[in-house]
Amino acid sequence: MRVNKKVRMNRLFGNGRCLDVAIDHGVCNEPSFLVGLEDMGGVVDKLVKAGPDAIQMNYGQADLLQDVPGKDKPALVMRLDMGNPYNRIRHRAMWAVLQNEAEPLIGAIEMDAACVVVNLFMLPDEPDLFKQCVQNISRVRADCEKYGMPLMIEPLAMLPVEQGGYMVDGDAEKIVTLTRLAREMGADVVKADPTTRAEDFHRVVEAARCPVLVRGGGKEDLRAVFDKSAALMAQGALGMVYGRNIYQHANPSAVVRGLMAIIHDNADGARAWDLYNQA
Repeated sequence: MRVNKKVRMNRLFGNGRCLDVAIDHGVCNEPSFLVGLEDMGGVVDKLVKAGPDAIQMNYGQADLLQDVPGKDKPALVMRLDMGNPYNRIRHRAMWAVLQNEAEPLIGAIEMDAACVVVNLFMLPDEPDLFKQCVQNISRVRADCEKYGMPLMIEPLAMLPVEQGGYMVDGDAEKIVTLTRLAREMGADVVKADPTTRAEDFHRVVEAARCPVLVRGGGKEDLRAVFDKSAALMAQGALGMVYGRNIYQHANPSAVVRGLMAIIHDNADGARAWDLYNQA
């Protein structure tokens, strides 16, 4: 890894671990994802005070974080792509494109991001979508090498649901295989879905051969989230990228407190739950 990539990685992984709070959901064009994100300025202000390691955003909102004075604020992780797999309906044409195809990294450099993130979708019978993602990653990786920017790849194996749209496929074989592909394409960080059985997640970590952060997905029961997070850390994960499981709770700062204890202090789910309830 190039030296200047390591400089940015050090900003992302304070003690070798990371809680990245994702609030980049506005590009999904899905109304349910925006619940809790109506006042982005207020959300960013609360998260900065809560003190996670990073906040994941798009270019158009990143100024809300980077305008905050001082050196002790969370690092910026910038999403570079957008697509339609998260919508509640399945579309005739599935797509994923870079937000700035001409110069995909220019906004991240302008906003002093510590890392950029791009999707790698694997949906049944959607080879064109997969090809688009591979092309996006290839384009971005070239610039990441040129400018010393760490690349986070988000491999997502998904399944259609009866009501329409797609959901996460927790099959360990699919997640491991797609994670390996992400690493082969040059991922510096992998943001991976949890396996259905937490005890299988070490296989994802082994396939990645780089830091693995666990993706949160849809909002779940918080105590279960804490327990699962601790179990995945025990399998070798180096942190989490959680969005709705933080910003759609009544007290996001308390959720951050519990997760930071799991990630940085090796707390178990019960201890994290206690910390959450002390708010």
